Parts: sequence; C-alpha cells; structure tokens
Amino acid sequence: MKKLAIITTHPIQYYAPIFRLLHQRNKIDVKVFYTAGDQGADTYDPGFGKSISWDVPLLDGYPFEWAVNTAAKPGSHHFSGIQNPCLIERIDNYRPDALLVFGWAYQSHLKVLRHYHNRLPVYFRGDSTLLDEKGLLKPLLKKWFLRWVYRHIDHAFYTGTENKRYFKQYDLLENQLTFAPHAVDNSRFAEDRSAEADALRSRFGIKPNSILILFAGKLEPKKDPMLLQSAFLDLGQKNIHLLFAGNGFLEANLKSQVSNLKSANIHFIDFQNQTQMPVLYQACDLFCLPSKGPGETWGLAVNEAMACGRAVLISNKVGSAIDLVRPGINGYIFKSGNLNHLREKLEHLTTDKRMLSQFGKKSAELIKTWNFTAITLAIEKLIAKENPNLMRSRL
Repeated sequence: MKKLAIITTHPIQYYAPIFRLLHQRNKIDVKVFYTAGDQGADTYDPGFGKSISWDVPLLDGYPFEWAVNTAAKPGSHHFSGIQNPCLIERIDNYRPDALLVFGWAYQSHLKVLRHYHNRLPVYFRGDSTLLDEKGLLKPLLKKWFLRWVYRHIDHAFYTGTENKRYFKQYDLLENQLTFAPHAVDNSRFAEDRSAEADALRSRFGIKPNSILILFAGKLEPKKDPMLLQSAFLDLGQKNIHLLFAGNGFLEANLKSQVSNLKSANIHFIDFQNQTQMPVLYQACDLFCLPSKGPGETWGLAVNEAMACGRAVLISNKVGSAIDLVRPGINGYIFKSGNLNHLREKLEHLTTDKRMLSQFGKKSAELIKTWNFTAITLAIEKLIAKENPNLMRSRL
C-alpha cells in the first residue's frame, strides 16, 4: 500500500475529517505530521480574542505525530512561528511514497518542499486567490517569488475557481491541478435541529413570520460586519432581525452603534462552538458574509449555511462566491464595501420569506457534491497514478 505523509500546522475541524476518511477507506496509508507542536486542548485565536477549544474530535481515527516546534515565538500566524529541526528525519522514518503539504508560508513547510523536490512527488493544498491583488510593483515581486515557490510542487489540489486561477498565475499547468473542493461536514449541518433553532429565535423575540439575517464569524475588519449593520439599519423594517454570532475586535463598535436604538432588532451572541453552529444557521432565513478582505480566501461558513438549507448573500471578495452562489437561484453576490449595493440586495431578499425558503432548498442541493469524499477520492486517484518504483528511486 502506498504511503502518504501529510504536513500541516495544527488540527483543524475542516481537515481532520479528510484524514480520518483517508485512513478508514484504507486505499492508501496516511500519517499526519502536525508542525505547530502539541498546543493542548485550548488554542488562543486572535481573531475571536479568546482561547478556543473545539467540541468535535480532531485527533481521532487516523495516525499522527506532533513535530517539536522550536520557534522563539511559536504560532501559525507568521513565517518564523513554525520551526521543526527534526521534521525531515521523522518524515524519512515513515518512508512515504508521496507528500501532501498544507500551506508553504512557514519556515518548516518551505524547507520540506525544497528538500523533497525531485526526491518524492510533492502535492500541495492551499486556498489562496487573486481577489486582493492591487497595484503593480508588489504583485510583480510576489509573482516572481511564488513562481519560485511552486516550482518545488509537482501537483496542487485546488479548492475552487478562484484558487485554480491563482495556481495558474504562478505557472502551474492544467495537468498539475486537480479539483478537490473545499468542504464541511454536510451531514452534520443538515441534521434537523429545528426545535433548538426555534428556541433560539424565541430567546431573541423573533416571531416565526419574521426574517432573521445571520452573520457568524470573527467580528474583524476583513469580514466587514460594520457594513452589514449599516445596511440593515437603513432597511428600517420591523419584521426583520439581524444576529451577530461571534466575538472580535469590532464587537464593541457594533454594540455601541446600536446601544441607544431600542427597536433596532439587532442581537448579539458570543462565539458558538461547532456542535451549536447548525442551530444558528437553521434559526436564520438568510446568511450574509460581507467580507472586504484581504484574505477571505474561501469562507467555509457559506458551505455550512448552504448545508443547513439557507439562502446566502456574500460579497465578491469571498473566494467561494463564484462557485457556490447562483444569483437569483440560491442567493446573491454584492460588490464588497458598497453600502448601496448590499442594501439593495437585502431589500430584495427580505421582501418574501417564501423566496428565501426556496433559495435555501436550492443551496442544500448545490452543496451536496462539495464534500469530504470528493477530496478523499481526488487524493487517492492522484497517488494511485504514481509509479512506486520511480518514487523509491528518487530517494
């Protein structure tokens, strides 16, 4: 059986199920090397402004190792935050037939790419896009550097249209690219939590015939929740509510803006863990992600909302927009930072609760093929093509 070494920073709720499924299917042997070091149960998230302990299993059902991280300031938020002097030795001890590296912008990950180039097939997973490209000089320098980085990669798994365009910009060819969609646990989000959702609506005094718009995520500038609140206030309709679910830098600003508005119908709830997120989505009628970037490479909350059968309204700076939103079918896309355009779409979408319900049903249909199985099959298919004798001869 061929062996695949997976190199990634830390356990993530969107990736662990892929590793588990690869191991359970037993088509290839997998081992995950976590490079940020054993961070324990709680990890401080600067975006939420608090320590996060996910309430879904992230380390069950697949083999893994913690690589000792010797960085002076450890963390996956900067290049020098991940340094693993023994990582290559640990990988060699596993004797893989191929590598799959998640992200290059860490000292150890780039070292791994360079070391195994022309020794083993090197696969890559990232979700960057070109949506935030501005100016001329910086993009030219970036293009030169990234072309050099991606010369060390044999094949990339792209998450969607914008990500594929990014890889092609940096000289990866069509035959070096395989579609492996960004995904969430669709079945978990689709599970009926309507009773809890109704209770949540009642908690905030939201009547069954009222429309609830949901923002769920970090209250930070790149996601632009302030724009959404401003557009909502302009609507001035009594049967529409807005719920912000999350914490972050802009939380105080958002609350202060409406502190004196008794009938604003704007509500706030703290960060909700993974098992509670389906309740939030199922409580709403419309999910809105108004991000302006930079760095909203995909927006997996859109997948989650769609898996819960909800209409979506997202900005054109969200990486998933072109793939997941069918304007007039399951939602709309608006121009980021444009208050009038967002307000226009909100006005249209909140005129008819039945229309939102139909949009939500279409969302649930569209998201079905964006699943963990599709990612797993893409990985298995590619590694099956590799000649094991050739791979061993590279070592």
